[in-house]
Amino acid sequence: MRVLVTGGAGYVGSVSVEALVAAGHDVLVLDDLSKGHRDALPGGVRFVQGSYGDPAVVGQLLANTPVDAVLHCAARSLVAESVSNPALYYRENVAGGVAFLEVLREAGVRRLVFSSTAAVYGTPASVPIREDAVLAPINPYGETKRTFEGALRWYAAAYGLRSVSLRYFNVAGASGRNGEVHAPETHLIPNVLAAAEGRAALTVFGIDYPTPDGTCIRDYLHVEDLARAHVLALEATSPGDPRTAGDGGPVGRTAPSDRTAADSRAAALAINLGNGGGFSVREVLSAAETVVGRPIPHAIGERRAGDPPVLVADAGRADEILGWRAQHRDIVEIVASAWAWRQAHPDGYRA
Repeated sequence: MRVLVTGGAGYVGSVSVEALVAAGHDVLVLDDLSKGHRDALPGGVRFVQGSYGDPAVVGQLLANTPVDAVLHCAARSLVAESVSNPALYYRENVAGGVAFLEVLREAGVRRLVFSSTAAVYGTPASVPIREDAVLAPINPYGETKRTFEGALRWYAAAYGLRSVSLRYFNVAGASGRNGEVHAPETHLIPNVLAAAEGRAALTVFGIDYPTPDGTCIRDYLHVEDLARAHVLALEATSPGDPRTAGDGGPVGRTAPSDRTAADSRAAALAINLGNGGGFSVREVLSAAETVVGRPIPHAIGERRAGDPPVLVADAGRADEILGWRAQHRDIVEIVASAWAWRQAHPDGYRA
């Protein structure tokens, strides 16, 4: 299978490229390098620098190198930035995303796996969160992801696009080759490790939540487990695969029962990816102290607005449909992989 990976030079994308290559697939990467790193890609992988939202770039790429399927990882993904500049997020994640779908449609590409997010749920009414929970994003980032998922459902009905939207919870850890480098960095584990290195101050936001130790609980997914799910989801979009056939029964049904005949050709699935449990901020900090072998300095701050006490996935559908379960479930193991990569790459990527 020849796969186009958008955002393939980024954190999640680059580890997914590794997994696709290891599985024997032919990979083509499209990345504008605004957040990604050219050095994150293994030798021999074809690379095009450009935006997925530019029809001329994508059209020429597909004319030169036809592909069988797409792994769409590229997107704007900073929650605070989305609140301060929602126009940017709607322009790139939604308008750019639909422009991308149109070029794929014109090129006859009918298979896509989408990097979605748990942010589509907002503040859930109950946990663990199932895929049939109400989608009620509380920021423009989550709203733009929800909107693009909706587009995929309608493209399935009208144009036969088979898709799987994978709703990630908190992705963490590293492969041997690739790790997490963001600027700015907003994720807990790299910020904890940066504090351990003396590179940044660490604040624990809120210790009075209704949780066993008073701090927020989140579901942490190892990036290699996520990459493995990407490979399995792409395989599920194969022509004739009943999992993404529009008439494939309850698993495949994503729209009302009066769907048109065209809808029988394809389905758009939504699947959670998570560890199957959660870890509190204090537990992550303790795990990191175990890994680095010393206390990590930190301050205690007030709660941040919009932080739910607990966000944990029900990942049963991933097992049922994709045969996927998280293999790296120990938070110490997840943190240790991130620490090992940082120690081997103290300056991150060269380019």
